Amino acid sequence: MLSKEKILQTLKDLPDTFSIDELFDRIVLLHKIELGLEQSESGQINTTDQAKDKLQKWLK
Repeated sequence: MLSKEKILQTLKDLPDTFSIDELFDRIVLLHKIELGLEQSESGQINTTDQAKDKLQKWLK
């Protein structure tokens, strides 16, 4: 889950002028990174071979 501190740091890292789309893109990216880290910590990961098998099924 995102914290206020991380959102505020994201705001501070943006240039003085930015579009709402740029802000939204960065927040979405930050959320996806946080989600991935949480999944990794809880063991919800795939090996490289598992990922390749899933990709093979999707790319048919």
